[in-house]
Amino acid sequence: MSGGAQAEDEARKRRTRYPALLAVGIGCYVFAVIAGMFLLADGFGPVLQVSLWIVHGTLLIVLIRKLGARESSTYAALFIVITSAMSVYVIGMARDDLTLQQRGEKVTATVVKERLDPAQGRKGRHSYYTLERQDGTRIPGPEMETTSDLYDVGQVLTVIEDPEGELRPQTPGQADATAEQLGAGALALAALGSVGWMTWRGSDAARRRDAQKRPGGARKAYKTVTGDHSTQEEQEEKLREALRTYPADRRGYIKVHPGEYPDVTQQRAARIAWEMGLRAEAVGNRGSWRFGETVIEEVPQD
Repeated sequence: MSGGAQAEDEARKRRTRYPALLAVGIGCYVFAVIAGMFLLADGFGPVLQVSLWIVHGTLLIVLIRKLGARESSTYAALFIVITSAMSVYVIGMARDDLTLQQRGEKVTATVVKERLDPAQGRKGRHSYYTLERQDGTRIPGPEMETTSDLYDVGQVLTVIEDPEGELRPQTPGQADATAEQLGAGALALAALGSVGWMTWRGSDAARRRDAQKRPGGARKAYKTVTGDHSTQEEQEEKLREALRTYPADRRGYIKVHPGEYPDVTQQRAARIAWEMGLRAEAVGNRGSWRFGETVIEEVPQD
């Protein structure tokens, strides 16, 4: 192996190791934020929590950009923040259920009072029930809550009550935290999976940039990504067809993307356009080739 090829191989290995280590670090950071926000949720108000999530999202954008996936970093960071916040919320629900299961006591209770949330448009109305034990004493804690009208006054239920009176009483089925635990885990995995996805995208973008830096690299990269292995003659015929059929914009230009003709130079494209009665614009193309009957500055022909 030549010295240049060996150096390139070593550089590629370093680039591969760096995103992998950075991705692991970002994943650990995301997990730590989920755990930290869960532990601090009760001590912080909503304003401070939102501020912390915003800071977290901003830092994520910076870190994800270092992976090389610059174009999608904002969307990825937003997705991670949303799924992480949802995971923290669901974990909080599971914590209350688990706490009630651990220290709660099963009792037989009677519904003595029922009320509904005030009507608010199409929003669902929760039901609240005041419960009493068989001896006539009230079940401690807030009213039992359900998302729909399940019980009637006078109905006898088996519920789990909180002896400390901090948590709402719930039926054994309501207090099952399995679904919340699975949901919180799935949301956390989605956030971590997004880090892995952005790592792959950044690595893929780096490979394409490396390929474009080599002689003929842009053409090879385009053919590898798109699977287009057409010859130069076929690409020239495709360009002629585009110039015949593509509509002109309001300024009279026909725009084509040069990436679709990787073996055709702009000078050669100008020659083909000239044969069809058009000229190639040399300025203000912004990533496209523009052709028109009149141009500001014409591209020299091949």
